[in-house]
Amino acid sequence: MQLPTHGSNPHYLYKALGIEMPQSYVDFSANINPLGPPSSIKQRWSGFFEGILDYPDPHAVELTHMIAKKEALPEDSVLVGNGGAEIITLVAKELANKRVLIIQPAFAEYAESCLAAGCEVDFFQLEAPRWELDLDRLRPLLPKYAAIFLCTPNNPTGISYKEETVRELIEACQKAQCMMVLDEAFYDFTDNAFSYAPLILKFPHLLILRSMTKIFAIPGLRLGYLLADPTIITRAKTFKPHWSVNHIALEVGKLCLAEEAYMSRTRAYIQRQKRDLFRFYKELDIEVSESTVNFYLVRDESLSLFPFLLKKGIVPRHTYNFPGLDGRWLRFAVKSEQDNKALMEAVKQWKTLGSIL
Repeated sequence: MQLPTHGSNPHYLYKALGIEMPQSYVDFSANINPLGPPSSIKQRWSGFFEGILDYPDPHAVELTHMIAKKEALPEDSVLVGNGGAEIITLVAKELANKRVLIIQPAFAEYAESCLAAGCEVDFFQLEAPRWELDLDRLRPLLPKYAAIFLCTPNNPTGISYKEETVRELIEACQKAQCMMVLDEAFYDFTDNAFSYAPLILKFPHLLILRSMTKIFAIPGLRLGYLLADPTIITRAKTFKPHWSVNHIALEVGKLCLAEEAYMSRTRAYIQRQKRDLFRFYKELDIEVSESTVNFYLVRDESLSLFPFLLKKGIVPRHTYNFPGLDGRWLRFAVKSEQDNKALMEAVKQWKTLGSIL
């Protein structure tokens, strides 16, 4: 049985499992802002049309300038790409045929892209249910690798690792002459929106991956960027196709960077919904991950919750392709209040049926 390796597009999941797809469903497998895109995009949408008559700026000069200003970094430390997926591919090409270490659980795309680039890929498994970074075990391994990958806030757990621990790891990588690829695709959803980007000025081995598709709910446009030392950016550009980022995505990106109030509203909404959700899970004695962002894991040791919810038109993200999780946890995005209530009602039914059987 070959299950999809990403969230979204649930028809592939139903087909793989041989379950009839309901006419209506709610997709909890994609970690997208439940508030939808900023209203400014819709207001300006018709104005983007003329831009499709010309090729987009292959260097994304205006958007690069805005990102650099926002991050207080030089412009030559920024590379705009066609979503986080392209950025990961560019980094993998930079590491082609080298040995890399991926701290698990983690986004499957790191391993897939590195393997496609001829890398030797090893995993460093963190232990559930807290998934704490163990530097005593990790530090001696660093000299063996050209790079390590760490996702914080983590996908799929939603956990943000302790700041002092991550800083220690960045310093240890520098001493070991090992690149550190830090994925911050979901940092915008955390309460304080904390980032390690300022450390790039001090640690030239540090690379930071960003996605704009999640927080701004624009996955169909694809937009992300890489923050790194200018020498790394220069090499990454040589792997990047011309015009990989379309005109509309570039224009939307410029609008989104000005949406501070929208992001604050999003963070407040996510935290409010999570309080209700986590209170519900606690009442039912169901274990959840200590998520700081817009998604979380639910333990499903029986492996029965997954098919139960799918038949009811509720689509979680399976974890069979996350080493160490092996399908015994399910990932859920935080959705609208109505959708979250529908999820809680379905989980309550499953729990009740389990106690009867």
